[in-house]
Order: sequence, then C-alpha cells, then structure tokens
Amino acid sequence: MMETARMSYRASASAARAGGRTTHPPRLRPRWWTELALLVVVYAAYSAGRLLARGDVSTAVGHGLAILRVEKALFLNAEHPLNRLFTSTPAIGIPADFIYASLHYLVTPAVLVWLFRRRPARYRAARTWLMISTLLGLVGFTLVPTCPPRLLDAGHGFVDTMAQYSSYGWWGTEASAPRGLGGMTNQYAAMPSLHVGWAVWCGVLLWKHARTPLVRWLGVVYPLVITVVVMGTANHYFLDAVAGAAVMGAGALLTRPATRALERVRTMGALRPAGTEPADGPSRTPLTARAAPPAHAADPARPARSAPIVSGGCETSAGERFPGQRTRSSTSTSSADDTPATAR
Repeated sequence: MMETARMSYRASASAARAGGRTTHPPRLRPRWWTELALLVVVYAAYSAGRLLARGDVSTAVGHGLAILRVEKALFLNAEHPLNRLFTSTPAIGIPADFIYASLHYLVTPAVLVWLFRRRPARYRAARTWLMISTLLGLVGFTLVPTCPPRLLDAGHGFVDTMAQYSSYGWWGTEASAPRGLGGMTNQYAAMPSLHVGWAVWCGVLLWKHARTPLVRWLGVVYPLVITVVVMGTANHYFLDAVAGAAVMGAGALLTRPATRALERVRTMGALRPAGTEPADGPSRTPLTARAAPPAHAADPARPARSAPIVSGGCETSAGERFPGQRTRSSTSTSSADDTPATAR
C-alpha cells in the first residue's frame, strides 16, 4: 500500500517536472492583506459610483410612484401595513432602525472573514460573487434612480421611521448615514435593495457551509428579517427587495465565467514567450531525459541478442572485472576480435 502511494507520488512529481519546470499546487487561501486592499478599493469605487449616479429628483420620484402603482395592482404593497406597525410601536420600530443602519456593515464582513478562515476553498468564489453583484447593483442605481417610500409626499401614507426615532441612534434624517454625513450618500439608490441582496448572499453561504443547524437556520431567517425591515422602515419597496435577490442570482451565474476569465489572464501572464530563455540560462533537461539508451537501441543494424542483457546497459571501467571473470591473454586474442568469450 505504501509502495503504491510512493510510486503514485513519484509519477505525479515526474509529470509536474516535465519540460524542466516544477509546478506547485495553487494557494487555497489568498493573502489577507491583498484581499483587504481589494475589498477596500471595490467598496470605495462602489460608494463613489453611488454618489455619481445621482439622477434627477423628479425622475427618481416618478420611478418610485410607478413601482408603487404596480405593487398595488398586484396586491404586493406590504410596505403600508408594515410601516404603520413600525411607526406606532417603538419596541419594533427602534430595533428595526438599528438593524437597517448596522447589520449589513457587520454581518457581511463577518461572513467573508469566516469563509476566509474556515472555508478557504470557497472564499474566492464567494468574494467574486459578492463583488459582481454589488457592481450590478450600481448599474441599477445608475439606470433606475428611485425615490424610496419615506421620501414620497406624505399623502402617499409613509412615515420615515429613522427620522422619527433619530434621537435613539447615530443616524439623522438622511437615510442611515451618521448625522451631518447625509450628503455622502445617495438617498435615491433604492432599486435594487442591496441590503436584501447582501443578506441573501450571507444566508446562502451560511446555509451551504455552516456545520451547525442553528447557524444554517439563521442563514434562512436573516434575509427574511432584512426584507421586512427595509419595507417597514419605508426605505425600500417590495419590488426593490425582489430586485436585490435577482441581482445576487445574476451575480452567482456570472461568478464562474468571471473566475475562468481571470484564470486565463493569469495563465497567459505566467507563460514565457516562445524562443526566450530564463535569466539563469537554458533550462536543464531532467535526468530521466538525459539517460542514454541501450547500445542495441542506438544501432538498429546490430542484430538483437536472444539472451537478456544482465548488466542493464551498464559498462565496466577500464581494468575493472566482474567477480570470477578471467583475464584475456594478450597473445591469444587480438584487440580487434569481438567474438564472445563463450565461443573462444
């Protein structure tokens, strides 16, 4: 059993060294500092894109009213009863405002770190999925600026719970941003809801990769709670939540093609141009490739011997004898005679 394993390892090592080049298995876990820098750059670009995607207010209001009309026609406008409940019951509305203002900043990075440490083989795909979906959401903010329910005219029946309960938290009257920093966020980036989208991402990964049933079920409950919260606080319509989940689905479908494209780019960059040699000179040929063939294989005109070659292609040095070998008489045999000793 052990000998079979050794032979398999040697065979794989020889195949990896083919062409004089040794390959190494890919790193399952990337370097944490490069990942942190990458995520910071992507989130900064996303935040800047949200600010640049600010559209005309009248256009955003028109989109919001159109969504509300579609929901009423389809009997999907659960925002009204939920918002009345959150507004009239501080024991529900205040925790909901804290959930909306903080959990997407806490749970999403926590799941990323957990995957990085405990599921390194799954981390790259999950990180790519999150980034692609976030960028798709940015496209939605740009193409469809949407006024959230809380910013519609009061006649439409919505109350901004975060403005109502602002004295309990760090946020002001401008979305979930800290007081005085409302100008650094785009309040008309409601379609799709990435609060819901990121919660779906967290829930799917927890359900698939968590080991304990409790954590897996938390992965199911979390996106449902966020969906109720974003509607009850009048920050999103129900269709915004649906669009957030759809964006995550599209990102999941694009993750594998994007990963393959990145791998091709890395492979092409790692390949050496044809006709060039490395800096330390020409590559050395492996020992197995330099082994000299047997003498009879090198001379096709020489007849093959019926008896096997005992020496296996090895030759003795000058003056060296095998045990029991008799010396050749210098007077009886000519140096040009190559007749086998048994015939003499």
